[in-house]
Amino acid sequence: MLHHISIGVADVARSAQFYDRVLQELGFKRVMEVLPYGIAYGDNQPAFWIGLPHDQGTASTGNGVHVAFNATSEEMIRAFHSAALEAGGTDDGAPGPRPDYGPDYFGAFVRDLDGNKIEAVLVRLPAAAKKKAAKKARKKASAKKAKSAKAGGAKKKAVRGKKRGKRA
Repeated sequence: MLHHISIGVADVARSAQFYDRVLQELGFKRVMEVLPYGIAYGDNQPAFWIGLPHDQGTASTGNGVHVAFNATSEEMIRAFHSAALEAGGTDDGAPGPRPDYGPDYFGAFVRDLDGNKIEAVLVRLPAAAKKKAAKKARKKASAKKAKSAKAGGAKKKAVRGKKRGKRA
């Protein structure tokens, strides 16, 4: 749904030190720099930008706005939270379950050096949803295998036809 998100910071170099340290705990890295204006992070493509405000004004945080990053384990979330505090961020919600957000929600909230609220989150699928996803994956693999087998049979038929001097 989203291509990328950007947040305003007062000092790109200073904020980059914070985000380099914090986002590495979630498996993200710098993927693009447009210095001195901004830096992008992601897996391989820019998805999260830190940068000077486009209007050259003062960077400020939005009330109620926060950015949540996916994590794959509770340990990863704890490392994210710890790294953020060590890098100068402030605690805005220690790692733990968030039953108000759902029974399978585990997250941690911090504020970056400019007060932007960021989160690392893990949402585990309930067992029924996992089974449904696995069934869908098996069905897709089976259909792909059947299609491949059908294509292979057509090739063999064409080869036999050519050997006999016929067209398939």
